[in-house]
Amino acid sequence: MSVFDCLKRLCPPALPWVTGLLGMLATGPVLAAGYPEHPVRLIVPFAPGGSTDIVARIVAEPLARQLGQAVIVENRGGAGGAIGAAEAARAAPDGYTLSIATVSTMAVNPACHHELNYHPLHDFAPISNIARTANVLAVNPELGTEDLPEFIARLRADPDTVAFGTSGHCSVNHLAGAAFEQATDTRMIHVPFQGSGPAVVATLANQVQALFDNLPSSLGYVQSGQLRALAVAWPERLRQLPHVPTYAELGLPSLNHPVWYGLLAPAGTPPDRIRILNQAIAAVLRQPDVRQSLSLQGAMPAANRPEQFAEQIQQQYDWAREVVEAQGLAVN
Repeated sequence: MSVFDCLKRLCPPALPWVTGLLGMLATGPVLAAGYPEHPVRLIVPFAPGGSTDIVARIVAEPLARQLGQAVIVENRGGAGGAIGAAEAARAAPDGYTLSIATVSTMAVNPACHHELNYHPLHDFAPISNIARTANVLAVNPELGTEDLPEFIARLRADPDTVAFGTSGHCSVNHLAGAAFEQATDTRMIHVPFQGSGPAVVATLANQVQALFDNLPSSLGYVQSGQLRALAVAWPERLRQLPHVPTYAELGLPSLNHPVWYGLLAPAGTPPDRIRILNQAIAAVLRQPDVRQSLSLQGAMPAANRPEQFAEQIQQQYDWAREVVEAQGLAVN
């Protein structure tokens, strides 16, 4: 008989102290015999300072408290996230090496690169989605375009003169830019970086004039006026950026799709450890301070079951393959 059953049998459920104790037990550290016994490694497949890195660091410390062991964030950027994802796929399937999944690493990059040394559907054990966030189109104010119609008019008047930065070739942000060009009948110069952080820095320095980015790495610069947001991909206007319209409002509903970040283990990780990790991240995402931190970055908690997250990965992978094929973006 569990401690929960004992308490329920001994005391009326309505007693406040019983209710409070049950709540503490339900949300306290996730414990299991023998796991985890030492720190857990969390691979972020992009450079520090980008959206993926920000989300990972928001959840890493509270996840460590849930597991009772340190969660050490390691950035392994490059190749649109493929380097870090491949390293995570090759790790021992023991629950001590986890990684952050993104639409880039699990859908877009595999759709573009047919010879990657990892497979998004076969080499990982999905644990849970973590958060979803808006994608943003922002420009350096020196470009002189005040809104999206002006930006589109500039691109049509002078094709291939505006450069846009992204987190990498065949990243989700690259596809966002390519889809934008297709939807608006415009042409730009794509400049890939090793993660969103470097792409943001280059846009701030006006080395590139425009940026397609997941919102967390750009939000502070938009709010300070260092970058000018022209549109966001989100169901409605964001509370953090109420003056920025959605793509749907601007007549471009095909571009109005948020992105997500999730948690993975290598394929073959024992199911009981996947269950422990799923329960732990779900508990983390229920915490008000974590939810607030994500919200301040323009992200929303999105915990789900492993099988649900697996379905999301499959859906995004199928979508990316269609887009890449239509745009001719595959590189091998």
